[in-house]
Amino acid sequence: MLTFAQSDADEAITKTVQLYFDGMVARDAAKLEAAFLPQARLIGYRGEVLVVTPIAEWIQSTATGAPRDPAEYRNELKSIRRVGKMAMVEAELYWPTRYYYDYLTLLEVAGVWKIVHKSWHEKPLDN
Repeated sequence: MLTFAQSDADEAITKTVQLYFDGMVARDAAKLEAAFLPQARLIGYRGEVLVVTPIAEWIQSTATGAPRDPAEYRNELKSIRRVGKMAMVEAELYWPTRYYYDYLTLLEVAGVWKIVHKSWHEKPLDN
C-alpha cells in the first residue's frame, strides 16, 4: 500500500490509485472497475500515435491474460493536488520494457473517489 496519504481525502485518493495499480498488475477487472468511473476516458501516446480508449475496452484488454509478476513492476504515486471534490494525481509506472507517465484526474462521486480521466505517455526503455 502506498504511504503518501496526508489527509482523509488524500488517503481515499491513494486507495483508488492503488486499486488501479493493483488491477493492472493482477489483471483484475473488478479492481479496475472499482477505481474508474464507467464514463472515464483514457488518452495518450503510444510512440507518435495518439490513442483514445474507452474505459470498458481498456479494462477488458488489461484484464486479459495471466497475472503479471509484481516483482517486475513498480508503480509510484508521485503527487496529489486536490481542490474540493477534484484531484490530480501524477504517477510513474516502471514496467519491464517501458516507463509510463500518468496524469489521473479524480472526482469524489457519491462519497467515493473515482478516476475519471487518464492521460498517459509511454517511453520505451533503452536496452
